[in-house]
Amino acid sequence: MERTGPTVRFSGLLAVCSATLLAAATLVASAPTVSAADADLVRNGGFEAGLDGWNCANQSGAAVTAPKRSGDYALKATPAGNDHAKCSQTITVKPNSTYTLSAWVQGSHVYLGASGTGTTDVSTWTQSPAAWKQLTTTFATGPSTTSVSVYTHGWYGTPDHYVDDLTLIGPGGEPVVIPAVPAGLKATALTSSSVALSWNAVSGASGYNVYRGGTKVATATGPSATVTGLTPSTAYSFQVSATNAAGESAKSAAITATTTEGGGGGDTKLPARALVGYLHSSFANGSGYTRMADVPDSWDVINLAFGEPTSVTSGDIRFALCPVAECPNVESEAEFKAAIKAKQAAGKKVLISIGGQNGQVQLATTAARDAFVTSVSKIIDTYGLDGLDIDFEGHSLSLNTGDTDFRSPTSPVIVNLISAVKSLKAKYGSDFVLTMAPETFFVQLGYQFYGSGPWGGQDPRAGAYLPVIHALRDDLTLLHVQDYNSGPIMGLDNQYHSMGGADFHIAMTDMLLAGFPVAGDTGKVFPGLRPDQVAIGLPASTQAGNGHTTPAEVNKALDCLIKKTSCGSYQTHGVWSDLRGLMTWSINWDRFNNWEFSRNFDGYFGN
Repeated sequence: MERTGPTVRFSGLLAVCSATLLAAATLVASAPTVSAADADLVRNGGFEAGLDGWNCANQSGAAVTAPKRSGDYALKATPAGNDHAKCSQTITVKPNSTYTLSAWVQGSHVYLGASGTGTTDVSTWTQSPAAWKQLTTTFATGPSTTSVSVYTHGWYGTPDHYVDDLTLIGPGGEPVVIPAVPAGLKATALTSSSVALSWNAVSGASGYNVYRGGTKVATATGPSATVTGLTPSTAYSFQVSATNAAGESAKSAAITATTTEGGGGGDTKLPARALVGYLHSSFANGSGYTRMADVPDSWDVINLAFGEPTSVTSGDIRFALCPVAECPNVESEAEFKAAIKAKQAAGKKVLISIGGQNGQVQLATTAARDAFVTSVSKIIDTYGLDGLDIDFEGHSLSLNTGDTDFRSPTSPVIVNLISAVKSLKAKYGSDFVLTMAPETFFVQLGYQFYGSGPWGGQDPRAGAYLPVIHALRDDLTLLHVQDYNSGPIMGLDNQYHSMGGADFHIAMTDMLLAGFPVAGDTGKVFPGLRPDQVAIGLPASTQAGNGHTTPAEVNKALDCLIKKTSCGSYQTHGVWSDLRGLMTWSINWDRFNNWEFSRNFDGYFGN
């Protein structure tokens, strides 16, 4: 949120990423060609023997007779939900050798690639070929590489795709053997609806199968996975096996993990459709000052803007009403507190919002963490508030180099924030309301980029809110990402979406509810949130921020997400009928705009 004009912060990151991708493309292009004596190493690359030799995730593949390029069969792969229909095969290769991978493809988005090369893993793709099209890429193996995984896959929310005549040309290696049984299986994180697991990597394995109570429930390409859709306070048994082209190992020894209690975040007695707004309580701007008592009943959650730190790294948060010199009509402290109590008596929630555009907060030390807990508690107690809104922007959150897994963050500013919020939740109990208002840069951009990236050079803030949201998802009441002041963001359809219309809100919100692989890594999928935990964040007027959306477009977005009508070109991954509602910056700007935003909300939901 901001007090003055917005800024857009994307150009530097995208330029760096483009340069990185160009460098990778140059490396692939410069690889040497294979010799005439090399052989095709793929087993059943024409799928004439069905799926023999292939591992297709979640039974997403099948051998079909049409369409086919040659022979009698081809592969048909069908993405569904969060699965993108990956079919892979592990192939024995020789170290320090060069290979050419090719396949003919047809249908929707199709990717072809090789991983585990020991040098630079490669991939190539095509969008939607109507006729058979050949994809080809080349790679070199590392000095100790004896096997690689070749794969094809589509993408989330896209139709079927087809693959035929897949080949890997190069020198062969020793025969593949069934991998050993994985060891070290353990639960690394528990929520009320999920269990995160990890185990020791197995040499020669191309993938892993995860079993719950003896039934396969997940697959993974690396030694970790998160099993979702579980019941709170319930014990589950898990096992894991390793797979490659030769077959599947025996299952590991079973472990038991118990999910946490449900309702930690819950709706804390919010209405089924909630309207959230920020109230400029500590400052004035062009919208004018609005007294707490003058906030209309339409607003269900009122976020006081803002609590700000005494310095960026102190963790010491202070809040005070706008000075009389700046806000001549400001109420007294006593009137303000009385108005808060009146709102609460009417069923409204009043929170302190920390941060904003100007309030940079970096909890880089445990001392700053502890100061944060103490000072925020004092504000909550002084004004009798219902909870906390985290509106960290700018450089408040970033990921240190090497912090690459949102499920187990190591960056102090992330770890200390999570710890601080958990302490506040423990202090105030189950009725504590926790909301967050990150920018798209810190959340949905994580679908493409996370932190400084595998090669460094990316903006370390990219996706930096994801570990915070994930760690606190059972305590989280509402997430309302700011769908404004944003550059174009890629959605789950792999298309870029721009702010200002229904399409942007549909695509951005669907990502939060469906979940997505972080930085494209299918082994690190951010699980979707419950619909009742999500509201759409918008500016209340054209003056409030870039990306203002007209009431008609807001209603189209709601129709699509809640009813799956008026969706336009983007198709959601579910019917999100329990979507909680809308958030806006701000109540003051809505008043300035003759209450257009809140009136439209009330009209749409029949309030």
